[in-house]
Amino acid sequence: MAALCYIVRAMKPARSFASDNNAGIHPKVLQAVAAANLGHVVGYGDDPYTEAAARKFKQHFGADIEVFMVFNGTAANCLSLKALTQTYQAVLCTEAAHIYTDECGAPEKFTGCKLIPIAAPDGKLTVESVSGAYHGIGDQHHVQPCVISITQVTEMGTVYQPAEIRDLARFAHQRDMLLHMDGARIANAAVSLGLNLRQATRDLGVDVLSFGGTKNGAMGAEAVVFFSKKLARDFLYLRKQGMQLASKMRFISVQFEALLSNDLWRKNAEHANRMAALLAKEVRKIPRVGIVYPVEANGVFAQIPRQAIAKLQKRYFFYVWNEEESVVRWMCSFDTTEGDVKGFARFVAETVDGR
Repeated sequence: MAALCYIVRAMKPARSFASDNNAGIHPKVLQAVAAANLGHVVGYGDDPYTEAAARKFKQHFGADIEVFMVFNGTAANCLSLKALTQTYQAVLCTEAAHIYTDECGAPEKFTGCKLIPIAAPDGKLTVESVSGAYHGIGDQHHVQPCVISITQVTEMGTVYQPAEIRDLARFAHQRDMLLHMDGARIANAAVSLGLNLRQATRDLGVDVLSFGGTKNGAMGAEAVVFFSKKLARDFLYLRKQGMQLASKMRFISVQFEALLSNDLWRKNAEHANRMAALLAKEVRKIPRVGIVYPVEANGVFAQIPRQAIAKLQKRYFFYVWNEEESVVRWMCSFDTTEGDVKGFARFVAETVDGR
């Protein structure tokens, strides 16, 4: 029986379309980790590898930033928001935001703030939509809106355009609010927009960025980037309280040095986005399969016949996005190949056709 189970597992493709979290580590990142695994260095970030990574961040975002390494995206978001808020304040986000739907209430637990979800059919907040949630100002009976949090790339795979972010930042800053960006896939967004990392974030008015490395070829490497030093004043202590101060931080930091050198972050994201565009092109040829959101980064959201989902999942692991509407999510990664895409698309066509 054990041998039979092994054979069944072995028949499954090596790469799935469930999540860019499921991909491995980019070989150059893994090489960097191995190279850092020599001798002893001081722990908790007081090491040359972390200093080098911080210099790389400053090259990309500006010499006056503050950056802190963490090892979990939920923590990056929670600690970012904690640094910006008081417990009587509120964070405005979309109803599909990762901080609202997929972090088990952690942002509210750690910040003490209320998250106010806003409808966003395409995954993006607008000035009009946040205006409707901006009320009760100065009323002691109401939470006080303090932060607008956007996700880039959005949970629907769409990408905020520069003007959209700039408008939200202007709205926030005119009201003494702040703009936080959950940038778990910021590399994919920047590539999609044809911008560098600074142009896609700081230059548009973002105040704090949760910078994602894990989905871009790293292993448990995330960062919090503050574009104003005063906002980072107490973050050393918040990170420690939040259990995100890594003792062997060099192994997180060196991954960022690799990603942020020689445009590796960009190459990984370009490839993942290109594979998603190819997947969209292939599945558009299949009758009874419809793409429901614009494919602007490395995700494809498709509506497929309900009865086909379980059959597809027996061979390929992926997630159902909306069970009621039979919408699934297919993600591409830095290591997705054209062969992976075309093989998967053929299998989708065969399965939907009932073969």
